[in-house]
Amino acid sequence: MTNPVEAIEKMAADYTAAWNSGSAEAVASFYAEDGDIIINRGDPWNGRSRVADMASGFYADVPDLSLTCDDVRASGNHVIYVWTFTGHDAGSGNPLHIRGWEEWELGDDLKVKSSRGWFDAEEYARQAAGR
Repeated sequence: MTNPVEAIEKMAADYTAAWNSGSAEAVASFYAEDGDIIINRGDPWNGRSRVADMASGFYADVPDLSLTCDDVRASGNHVIYVWTFTGHDAGSGNPLHIRGWEEWELGDDLKVKSSRGWFDAEEYARQAAGR
């Protein structure tokens, strides 16, 4: 069974709101208990508690993180979630404007079973350094 596009779009809007709440647990609640995320081909964050750790790391690096959902595309339970976040780097105080996306495999319960996230890490470092 696949999820209707309207339900996926609402889930994406709620996921965006969770990121903007500043609560790592709220972000993690969108993942299946055994869900995972891999960012830029890095090490996987497996399970809801580790997904919360990942979100906490972003909040530590960008304490005023503000996320927008730029687009959502769905084909069955495969979803592309396109986003932009803004904020300031915690170390330098420099402004950040970073774009990226996540590729989700959703369960029928609209929980993320698997996410592959992508953003330009070199651009992030350049902006954080103020260059």
